[in-house]
Amino acid sequence: MSISSESSASRLISKSEFLSSLPPWRRFLAKLNWHPIIDAQIRVLESERRMRLIESDIERLQNENKRLAELESKLDSLLLNADSCSQAPPETDCN
Repeated sequence: MSISSESSASRLISKSEFLSSLPPWRRFLAKLNWHPIIDAQIRVLESERRMRLIESDIERLQNENKRLAELESKLDSLLLNADSCSQAPPETDCN
C-alpha cells in the first residue's frame, strides 16, 4: 500500500492556515519573524565558532613558533660552523 503525494499534501496545512490558528500576539510575532530562542541559539553557536577559530589560530601560531625556533637553532649552528671554518689556519714558515 503506497501513499500518494496528494494524500500527504492534503494533510499539510498552509502557512496562512497555521497563522490563523495562532493567538493574536503569536501571529504578530510570526509576522515580525521574531524567534528569540533561535536568536539566542544562533548567538551561542556563533560565539562557540569564534572560540574554535581563535583556539585553532593559537594552536597554529604555537606550531609555527616551534618550527621557527627549530629553524633558528639550525641557522645558528650553521653560522657557528661557518665562522669556525672560515678562519684561516695560522701560517707557518717552513724555512
